[in-house]
Amino acid sequence: MRTAQVTRNTLETQISVELNLDGTGKAHFETGLPFLDHMLDQVARHGMMDISIVAKGDLHIDAHHTVEDIGITLGQAFAKAVGDKKGIKRYGHAYVPLDEALSRVVIDLSGRPGLVFEVPFTRAWIGQFDADLFHEFFQGFVNHALVTLHVDNLRGSNAHHQAETVFKAFGRALRMALEMDERMAGIMPSTKGAL
Repeated sequence: MRTAQVTRNTLETQISVELNLDGTGKAHFETGLPFLDHMLDQVARHGMMDISIVAKGDLHIDAHHTVEDIGITLGQAFAKAVGDKKGIKRYGHAYVPLDEALSRVVIDLSGRPGLVFEVPFTRAWIGQFDADLFHEFFQGFVNHALVTLHVDNLRGSNAHHQAETVFKAFGRALRMALEMDERMAGIMPSTKGAL
């Protein structure tokens, strides 16, 4: 099983992540940010991975440190759990609609961090959540998971729907990239021989 446990403690946040990449979609979140919990639940469910995140952060200031550090810690857990990457498909992509919204996420488990995030949210806040912080989450994730990630919201007028399609597509793309490819059994999916 590709699993990991990572704890990150700073003066701003205390975060614990448990991750099973070969799970069944079980999720447990205590972040103090209900809308972020809802989005992370989409990743677990549609990525078919078990994710537990318990986070305490300086939410009395704002949610920035907590959201960014959750991305960082989840990325660290992902990098630890994914192993040597031999035999995986490496690349994943997904288009996900929700009513009027449509998003595309493409990922490469490349060993190199890179993020292109083109999500023109139609409003700055989704309930009590600052939509700008989704970029910080994904930046923290790619920097520590060492993946290349392209996130594009292709259309949408409802910001909740925009965000939800992004996170569902992220889970689906991860799931595809992590799948084992029978024709690549035991083979590193790179001409460099390492990822």
